[in-house]
Amino acid sequence: MARGNRREPIFLDDEDRESFLKALGEASQMTGWEVHAWVLMSNHYHMVIRTPVANLVEGMKWLQNTFTRRFNCRHRKWGRLFGDRYKAVVIEGGEELSFYLETVIDYVHLNSVRAGIISPQRGESVRDFPWSSISRGYALLPSKRPKWQFCEEILLTFGWKDNTAGRRSMVEHLDARAASEEKEHCGVPEMPTDRDRRLSELRRGWYWGSQAFCERMLALVGKGFRKTAARAYKSAPEVKEHGELAARQLLQEALSTMKTEEKCIKDWARGDKRKLALAAILRKRTTVSNQWIAAHLSMGSAANVSQRVRTADLPRLSKMLPPSLRKMLREII
Repeated sequence: MARGNRREPIFLDDEDRESFLKALGEASQMTGWEVHAWVLMSNHYHMVIRTPVANLVEGMKWLQNTFTRRFNCRHRKWGRLFGDRYKAVVIEGGEELSFYLETVIDYVHLNSVRAGIISPQRGESVRDFPWSSISRGYALLPSKRPKWQFCEEILLTFGWKDNTAGRRSMVEHLDARAASEEKEHCGVPEMPTDRDRRLSELRRGWYWGSQAFCERMLALVGKGFRKTAARAYKSAPEVKEHGELAARQLLQEALSTMKTEEKCIKDWARGDKRKLALAAILRKRTTVSNQWIAAHLSMGSAANVSQRVRTADLPRLSKMLPPSLRKMLREII
């Protein structure tokens, strides 16, 4: 989750919210994230995501920077939009430990109730709030959902199928909690009074799971972990390798379908349509920088890559490409 700088709004209207969801979809396509739940409030947002690859830092940097630039451009503002670093809580999974995942999914979806936007006393349902993955995901047919939103697995975690009855059960489950719990604490998991004092809490801790899970996570981090290492880790070579590996694999896949080699790119003109298509694909499906793309596609500068991709008419461009590359480009349009 992340809040606005000085707790100020990060969404001024519905167009801002749509812009954020668009950026989230783009980030998910680049990183392979699986988004399980989300909610957009006025000055903060919550997301529950799975990262199959260790690229949370890369993806969050791209997501928040991209949305900030678009927000500032649209509203003619400048400077930071978000406050301190986003908060990330690691959640214990596993079929036998679905309690932790279930509680955090409910916590996210009941934000609108805790904020008083949705009130069961007024006969309202959580589905009536338009800016959560309930109304924009779980309550919809699979064909109507964004491709980056993964709902079926969560429905199964709760014991429901991804059919009309299962989707209705999820909404009814949340509405029942909204009606039976106090507004301020709706969806907030209760902690046992005799709990281990080391046990993390969902709202204030760094993990949500058992004490054994905590110890496993600390063992993975290693004895050399220090709080001061977080900032250095953001720019560590290991972090960048994930995005660059994905970009190299994608580039090789595209060149292979055209039966050509990477060294041949240097012989293509700077304005070659194949270069522009490859640049657009790499921009949409990976987290590598424009500088990386410019270097590997011999396109001059990062600014040239940014300007050409931003102004390109991709649907028109796709008609001028070899069939194999045309198919890859159309997948991102």
